[in-house]
Amino acid sequence: MTDLKLLSPLKTDAFEFKNRVFMAPMSRSRSPDRVANELTARYYAQRATAGLIITEGTQISEQAIGWTNSPGIYTDDQIEGWRKVTQAVHEADGLIFAQLWHTGRASHPDFHGGALPVAPSAVPFDSQVFTPEGPKPAVTPRAMTLEEIQSTIQDYETAARAAKDAGFDGVEVHGANGFLPAQFLENGPNKRTDAYGGPVENRARFLLEATDAAIRVFGPSRVSVRLSPRIPYNDMGDSDLEGTYMFAVEALEARKVGILHFMEPVQLPDGLKLLAPEARKRFTGQFIVNVGYDRETAEQAIATGLADAVAFGTLFISNPDLPERFRRDVALAPSDPATHYVGGEQGYTDYPPLD
Repeated sequence: MTDLKLLSPLKTDAFEFKNRVFMAPMSRSRSPDRVANELTARYYAQRATAGLIITEGTQISEQAIGWTNSPGIYTDDQIEGWRKVTQAVHEADGLIFAQLWHTGRASHPDFHGGALPVAPSAVPFDSQVFTPEGPKPAVTPRAMTLEEIQSTIQDYETAARAAKDAGFDGVEVHGANGFLPAQFLENGPNKRTDAYGGPVENRARFLLEATDAAIRVFGPSRVSVRLSPRIPYNDMGDSDLEGTYMFAVEALEARKVGILHFMEPVQLPDGLKLLAPEARKRFTGQFIVNVGYDRETAEQAIATGLADAVAFGTLFISNPDLPERFRRDVALAPSDPATHYVGGEQGYTDYPPLD
C-alpha cells in the first residue's frame, strides 16, 4: 500500500511537513564534550526524510545535566556545533526542532562536582542515573528556591534563543519522562506549599512558564511540548493523573502551542484508560502520539483522527530512511541495543539506507 495517510503532507500555519512520520528524541551519548559534532550532523541528516526531527534531549544549563555524553545548548561552542547539524538537515530538505531538557532530580552529584541535583522538593525516589561511571542509584535531591526556579525559567528562554541562533526550526519543551517540568507537575515528587506546589494550577506553573519562555522566542506555532502521563519512568506518580494532565493540555491549548507530543503506549495494561483521546479532544494544534507504534497502528491513529502524526524512536535508529521503508512495506532492520550509548559510528551512522 503506497497511499498511506502516514506519508501524506501535513500543513500548518508555520510548516509543511512532508510526511507524518516524525523522529522522536532519543539520547545517544555521542557528545563527550557536550557539543554536537560532525558525527551528530551526519546522523541527523541521514534521517532528514522524517516529516520532523526532534533532537535528543539537549541541556539548557550546567545544572540541567543528568545524562552522560549528552549535548547542551547554552555555550557558543554548543551553538556552533548545533549549527552544523541544522545546516546538514536543511541541506537534506529536513526540518529539525531542539528538545530543551532539564533533568532535575533525575541527575547525580557526579555531574555537579558532588553537589545534589535540584527538584521541586527533597523527595527520595527509586531510579537509576546514567553517569560517566555507569548506572548509579539516584540520590535524594534538594528543593529549588524561588530564585532558582525563576533563573531556570530564564535558562529555558536563553536556550531557546541559542536554538534559534543555531538554525533550528523550533523547540520542544521536554515535559515528559520524569524530568524537571514533570516533577513539578505531578504531586508525587512535588510537595511544595508555595506558588509552585499544591493545587494543579500551581504545579503546572513551571511547565507553562518554561513553555511561555520558548514562545517568547519562536512564537507558539514553532513550539512543541512533550508529556508522558502513563510513563512512570524516574519513579513518578500523581493522585489524579487524568485531571492533572488534562489541565496541562487545556493550558497549552490556551497558549495556541503548535505541537503537543503525547507519549502513551499504544497498548496499556487492562484497567488503564487511554488519555490520548481525551487530550486530542482538548487540543486543536498538531497532536503527535508516540510509544510502541508500528506502520499499521500509526496509520490507524491518523486514519481515525487520533493523531496528526506519529513519532518513532527506536525504529529510526536502524532505519534511517524509515518513511521510504513504510512506503515500500519492507521488513525493518533491527537495532543493536548494545551500541545505543557506546559512542562512535557503530550503531549510530553505520545503518545503511535501502538503496
